[in-house]
Amino acid sequence: MSETILIVGAGPTGLSAAAGIASVGRKVALIEKENVLGGAPILSRYAKLVPSGEWAKDALGRMVKRVVDNPLVTIHKGVKVAKLDGEFGNFTATLADGQSINAGAVILGTGFTHFDSINKPEWGFGTYEDVVTTTQVEQMVGAGKIACPSDGRVPQRVCILLCVGSRDRQIGREWCSKICCTVSCNLAMEIKELSPKTDVYIYYMDIRTFGLYEDKYYWRSQEEFHIKYVKARIAEVTQGPDQRLLVKAEDTLVKRPIVIPFDLVVHAIGMDPNLDNPEIAKVFGVGLEKHGFIDRGEHYTSSFASTRRGIYVGGSALGPEDIDTCVSHGLAMAMRAVGDLSAVAQKAA
Repeated sequence: MSETILIVGAGPTGLSAAAGIASVGRKVALIEKENVLGGAPILSRYAKLVPSGEWAKDALGRMVKRVVDNPLVTIHKGVKVAKLDGEFGNFTATLADGQSINAGAVILGTGFTHFDSINKPEWGFGTYEDVVTTTQVEQMVGAGKIACPSDGRVPQRVCILLCVGSRDRQIGREWCSKICCTVSCNLAMEIKELSPKTDVYIYYMDIRTFGLYEDKYYWRSQEEFHIKYVKARIAEVTQGPDQRLLVKAEDTLVKRPIVIPFDLVVHAIGMDPNLDNPEIAKVFGVGLEKHGFIDRGEHYTSSFASTRRGIYVGGSALGPEDIDTCVSHGLAMAMRAVGDLSAVAQKAA
């Protein structure tokens, strides 16, 4: 039986799992398809994380360093697992570059893909240069300036549209992406911090700042930063004769149409299943749930089990999650994998 544990994905979930496994003296083989470690927060250049308020590059930088500096962790970057043979306790993974790794268990921390706003064309993305996504605004915050891409001016009025690629049956996204409301409230406050004279509006169906996020983000954004919330159904985003963007919607509180001009329109994009999930399911022999996220096994006595014994899955590979939950899932999967392998070894002794 191999005591090495194979981890696929080096975002917050995979990094947390790797550190947890190494902390109890087990060897880790960490596989990352990109050439950098850190997952979406690093690849998409997130600004400050919710709820810690710490810069993503600093928080993920510490997580990466903890793993890179550990001699028990072997890292393979820029490569995928092409084939997985064997069974729990004795898997053999063949990488796309021809290397072979023996592992007792496998952890999938393969994450998600950001929704592509091109799939919501009536809301202006891909048509108008000043219609952007939350990830693009995160990058602006990181650079220290909020600006309209078309001409670099500081916007007088910004609109954030919630649920772009979430809770939308018309385009096959029937799930809530869980964290977008909170991230958008936080982003609105960050815009105001950088540009106090900019008016920021948030268009919403419902506000879902879950758990302890309600007062820290929703109420604080209104009471301290004077963010304006509009409960509405968005019809379309067009451009007026003065080149400003027109957000056409129905105000669902007063039941009337509204048209408001904006300099910058921001899509709060949701979390889609990883585009690689069909390939991942085939290579690792695990199931996908109906939306395309990786499927769970039994929930309560076999936490984080996939549909194949010895392969564990957690974080946003299971569905939309916030970063703190992903970190917790990683550590929990580490303990599950180590514990299950130890139980098998003791039984065989």
